[in-house]
Amino acid sequence: MDTMAAKNQWVNRIHPLVKFVLTIVYLATVVSFHKYDIIGLMGMVVYPLAMFILAELSFRDSMKRLRVVLPLVCVIGIFNPFFDRIPVQIGGLTLNSGVISMLTLMIKGVLTVLASYVLIATTSIEKLCYAFRLIHIPKILVTQILLTYRYIMVLLEEVNRVTQAYALRAPNQRGIHFKVWGSLTGQLLLRSMDRAGIVYESMTLRGYHGDFDYMAVKIHWRWQDVLFEAVWLCIFFIFRKIPVIVVMGNLVGGLFG
Repeated sequence: MDTMAAKNQWVNRIHPLVKFVLTIVYLATVVSFHKYDIIGLMGMVVYPLAMFILAELSFRDSMKRLRVVLPLVCVIGIFNPFFDRIPVQIGGLTLNSGVISMLTLMIKGVLTVLASYVLIATTSIEKLCYAFRLIHIPKILVTQILLTYRYIMVLLEEVNRVTQAYALRAPNQRGIHFKVWGSLTGQLLLRSMDRAGIVYESMTLRGYHGDFDYMAVKIHWRWQDVLFEAVWLCIFFIFRKIPVIVVMGNLVGGLFG
């Protein structure tokens, strides 16, 4: 993710605050669609699709990275067909409204995850923290976000060491027995606190005094940034107010009808 965010291409050079604001507006717009408005919601695919093309992101690699998150998002509305049984007419077909609401909820989840992924893939965590400070998010929260992102690998390394030590002491056992979950979690917490102390001492030795200097190198606004944001905000408004998919379908049907 850091390698993709560090690419020297046009999308990555867009001001981080512009991409952050667009992502928030996009998420709010997607969520605001009615639970039965699946056709109108399909039009919102244009933003992640365009960003994937502009940023030259591999859709296959993205699906591999999101293979754990997307199924969880899709499972959220799986019980809707059992609770929402009102018949709905769509294109001459009578469908269970629960199926429509389930598909709508799944599409909303997938689109929001993809939009967030695009933001992270085209913007480094330092630039995101810079944008957070521009809108006056408390520095303690911004620092927590940065350190959590940067040192999640440290926690994963500790988890790997604990699981390897357990596997060596129980070679014939598959997985970790539930009776030792509590003790292993406590050991992981203690080891993580020790590593956190070492990391903090290293930071203070390098001049850390409670805040990172996000504003050391200012990212200047360009007219391309303003134009990019204005164009996408207009597109979001149009797709939210007008069923563009239906209009385009009627237009194409009228031309070839």
